[in-house]
Amino acid sequence: MELHHEFTVPVPVDDAWRALLDVERIAPCMPGATVDDYDGKTVTGSVKVKVGPITVTYRGTAVFEEQDESAHRMVLIASGKETRGQGTARATVTGTLGERDGGTAVSVRTDLTVTGRPAQFGRGVLAEVGDKLVGQFAECLARRLEEPTDRTEPPEPAEPLQPAQPVQPVQPIDLLRTAGPPVAKRVAIVAATAVLALVFVRIRRHRHA
Repeated sequence: MELHHEFTVPVPVDDAWRALLDVERIAPCMPGATVDDYDGKTVTGSVKVKVGPITVTYRGTAVFEEQDESAHRMVLIASGKETRGQGTARATVTGTLGERDGGTAVSVRTDLTVTGRPAQFGRGVLAEVGDKLVGQFAECLARRLEEPTDRTEPPEPAEPLQPAQPVQPVQPIDLLRTAGPPVAKRVAIVAATAVLALVFVRIRRHRHA
């Protein structure tokens, strides 16, 4: 399935370009994602997706196949596989940046293929989830780009070391919560129908046994 999203960030296009290639800086803005390693071209990590009571973790890589700085165009090919299951996910993401009213407009086209449990929701649900996730990413990215990167004030006196705080686990992408009540209701109807069909099949098998 092909998805198309657009968002804007309040910085010049060259600044936005550098930021989007700074994977470690923007990683916290990626819902459900954990970056384990990045060598300038290949990203290795995982993405967690929650489907009702089930959490699915995909592990894989994303490779920058194209980084055209003059055209401000990048192509990213990502692929992953469920850590506990046979489901897979593969996406070719093409991002194009352009100037708009002093900021940057980002256009993202995604050619997505998903197998396994999340695939049961179909294009409509995944598109709505994608819209909201891109919106969350854009808001987070805008906040990060507005943060100063150079220190202009003298450093504060060093404080005694405090016990290390436990690292908070990355929260999975909750498909039902992210999609919203209307979509969740449709998904619930589909799920209920599937359960009833399964029960009916088992009853028939029991009767014929």
